[in-house]
Amino acid sequence: MIELLLDLPVLFKVMGTLVFILILNRLSKSMIISIGLGTLLLAFWSGHSMYSMADIAWRRFSSRDNIMLIAIVLLVIWLSTLMSKTGVMKDLVNVIQVRMPHRLAFAALPAVIGLLPMPGGAIFSAPLVERYDHKGRLSGLLKTQINYWFRHIWEYWWPLYPAVLLALELTGLEVWQFILLQMPVTILAFGSGYWFLLRRIPREDERSAAPPVSVKPFWVLVLPILTIIASYACIQIILPAVVRVSKYLPMMIGLFLALFILQVQRKAALSVWKELLFSKRAYSLALLIALVRVYGAFIEAPLTGGILMVEQMRLDLVQVGIPLLAVMMLIPFLSGLAMGLFVGVVGASFPIVLSLLGPDPSTGVLLSATLLSYGCGFMGVMLSPVHVCLVVSSDYFKTRLLTCLINLAGPVCLVLLGVIALSLGVEWLCAW
Repeated sequence: MIELLLDLPVLFKVMGTLVFILILNRLSKSMIISIGLGTLLLAFWSGHSMYSMADIAWRRFSSRDNIMLIAIVLLVIWLSTLMSKTGVMKDLVNVIQVRMPHRLAFAALPAVIGLLPMPGGAIFSAPLVERYDHKGRLSGLLKTQINYWFRHIWEYWWPLYPAVLLALELTGLEVWQFILLQMPVTILAFGSGYWFLLRRIPREDERSAAPPVSVKPFWVLVLPILTIIASYACIQIILPAVVRVSKYLPMMIGLFLALFILQVQRKAALSVWKELLFSKRAYSLALLIALVRVYGAFIEAPLTGGILMVEQMRLDLVQVGIPLLAVMMLIPFLSGLAMGLFVGVVGASFPIVLSLLGPDPSTGVLLSATLLSYGCGFMGVMLSPVHVCLVVSSDYFKTRLLTCLINLAGPVCLVLLGVIALSLGVEWLCAW
């Protein structure tokens, strides 16, 4: 029986592990336990020895990038908590509530934070969404989905995201080409999110009395956020040596500057800082994200035969006679489900997809394949139970991963259909 399980296709093993994580999360109601045991199952099922499992896990856990990622998560939690305790979030919510329709305001809050290419950034926007629902009329499930979905509407083209930069490098497209190609997908994602999520917000809330506008201008309230974006962009352009130390270092610097500016603006007491620095919830979330990263390390590690897991999944699909176009869609999508980290999906699947196009594809074919593979991969990430933003959103609003993912099927399917139509349209226009 054990030998039979070990001989199953890699694709079955990866998908089986994800199902195991979802079921265990529903039973245990602990994401740390479910992802931790799911990681062990994947490692054993992939044929790793105890030594190789320990080596892969330790290398990822102790790597410079992972340590900095954990530090970023802590800094994000501290910044969002400090903004809440000093009244910035309350003022920000008030301003948005007065200036925007009620339903759109729910989307705007996570979308603004989505301009920050920070891992686990949904934990930043979750308190904003929670505070905006001041009457408590929305379910935790709906708030989880709104926070999660609209947090990611920019990642299709916003050039601060590492996945966008990597896709530009691998495809050889110009920045303007990529942005024009991908912008319609952001519009599509917003529209599908409105149709399936925002329309569920009761209309009577829109007639509720608005709270008084904050005395501070909007740009002053979001100055810490603008500082992070500006410092990240400037360091990427002016000081590329900093990026070579770690891709997360520019974000760390921006977060420290944001904390400094916020302290100057609102002057939090020492007791508030003590509460931040010794928050059990913050360190629990950091541990959870570290476990997600270790899971990703086993997805990225070569199998015992030396072949990469994503390449083996491609071979499995080809072996059963899946058409080439379907392979170009499924490889990124399945990689997204397995990894939950889009920059990893682009790095692992795009070289395979591009190799399927031949040595010298036409511009139309390249644009169409990029749009199709990027969109399918991103929708896989959005449905992944190990996506950090989904994990932290679900943990914050106390919802179940499986229930949340099932209810996201509508907007995901609509975006996928739209991406397929857009890719066919782009190829037709270029050929015409």
